[in-house]
Amino acid sequence: MAKRRKKLGEMLVDRGAVSDQGVTQALEYGMEHGKRIGESLIELELCDEDIVAEALADQFGWEYINLDGHAVDRDALNLIPTKMIEDYLVLPLGMDGDKLKIVMTDPLDLETLDLLHFRLNKRIVPTLAPVGKVKRFIDKFVNPEGDVLSQTMASIDQEAPDEEGVGDTVDEEDADAPIIRLVNLIITEACHSRASDIHIESMADRVRVRYRIDGVCHVRDDIPKSMQGSVITRFKIMAGIDIGERRLPTDGRIKLKVAGSPIDFRVSCLPSYHGESIVLRILRPDSVKVGITALGFGDADYKIFTEIIKQPNGIFLVTGPTGSGKTTTLYAALQELNRPDMKIITAEDPVEYNFTGMNQCQVKEDIGLSFSTILRSMLRQAPNIILVGEIRDREVGDVAIQAALTGHLVFSTLHTNDAPSAITRLIDMGIKPFLVASAIQAIMAQRLVRVICSECKTEDTNPDSQTLKQLGFTEDELAGKMIYKGAGCQRCGNSGYRGRLGIFEMVVLSTEMRELAFKKAPTSEVRAAAKRAGMKSLLEDGKDKILRGITTPEDLLRITQAEGLAID
Repeated sequence: MAKRRKKLGEMLVDRGAVSDQGVTQALEYGMEHGKRIGESLIELELCDEDIVAEALADQFGWEYINLDGHAVDRDALNLIPTKMIEDYLVLPLGMDGDKLKIVMTDPLDLETLDLLHFRLNKRIVPTLAPVGKVKRFIDKFVNPEGDVLSQTMASIDQEAPDEEGVGDTVDEEDADAPIIRLVNLIITEACHSRASDIHIESMADRVRVRYRIDGVCHVRDDIPKSMQGSVITRFKIMAGIDIGERRLPTDGRIKLKVAGSPIDFRVSCLPSYHGESIVLRILRPDSVKVGITALGFGDADYKIFTEIIKQPNGIFLVTGPTGSGKTTTLYAALQELNRPDMKIITAEDPVEYNFTGMNQCQVKEDIGLSFSTILRSMLRQAPNIILVGEIRDREVGDVAIQAALTGHLVFSTLHTNDAPSAITRLIDMGIKPFLVASAIQAIMAQRLVRVICSECKTEDTNPDSQTLKQLGFTEDELAGKMIYKGAGCQRCGNSGYRGRLGIFEMVVLSTEMRELAFKKAPTSEVRAAAKRAGMKSLLEDGKDKILRGITTPEDLLRITQAEGLAID
């Protein structure tokens, strides 16, 4: 009887690379998106692509190739046309007798193996390497001209006259194509770089292009001033924005397929002193379908979170500034609860991501369709769970609390600095203290910290003592512990970081805190009561992630200083 080939998920669990829960989550994600388990684990950032590729190579009996620092055999590269290398993601490593050694990224891609054998008339020996490393190898050695974006800008600039006013339109065919190519390259490169935003900023002598990656803006390049009008007009046309309106802020939306994946771009155009500036917010459908386990909870907070979201009624608030991951957290909770026996209705402004099985309502203030209007109508739809995008005023707060008190589970967000101050904020809005005290089940504050790149992670043998002191670390806390950092590599763009995770501050309302809310006690007293009830602060959670080698002291301090989080 033939020996059963071990499944990839089992192999990775045996190696300690992923948990059983992670494998289950990846399988569910793969079923929903039509992806294999290896792809799902990498996309959900539950497992490193190198580890997945090594396990795949073992599974199929192939050799695993580490392309880092691998010697380049120019004679071998010339055996296969560049276009074929780029299209099929294959790398010829060299001849081994009468056989050609080839790097591939998918051991099940038998069609490509047959094609190579037919085209080259050689016996092929396949080996395996991760997709990301193969792409970077191709960019560096096969297509070293590489920086197509800069070349495109340079070529257009040479063609374009320097006269002011030229380039305000893209109607002429000979000027149109290069600008379209440039804009498409900016969008594609930003998506491949994992950027969350593209910033096109008009300045006195140039137009600056920046990508926000892992929450930090990186300057990509400068577009010549002569191309400003054409580039901005092209973005407006794609977003369906009136190109004649330059005096007022305008908004639009772009829907594109990038590398086969559908991506939405929310476009905002703002008049400024040196001309219009445009920001494209990149909305990837998969980015909010990460699951609760990938949010970054510690064991205690994970247990509390899963218990709270399964309550039959009450309000669960997530607080934090814009860009702190509140929407992703709430969507992860809703996906956990999204079953055929549950009715979920959301009121959002705007609806950024669409989910199967949820009724999502878009706020349209200009026609009177406000949060409060949608909320009142929602209650007549007999939902089990309600999501309110944000509690902005007393009217929305009152309706949300009434919904919670009449047997609905309500999720919402609030812009406050920490969790305990959300109680004071709701009372300051004019919501009655006894309603706040009785309706709220829990409040969670969160921020996002950058994760150290797994490929270049190394021990920080000389961490900055001043930074550690500012974060409140004691000698006892640091005793016997290692601090890590990212040395910088091609995979993380030499930043030392790749991806982000949350740091959390979870407050489950105790009897004492409900009494303090009823008495309209100040935030300091509510916070002290929360600490007595076992709350771990944002900074404490961040410090824990530093000691676990997830992030760096410098990145936590960046968040701390930027937002004035106090050290307890």
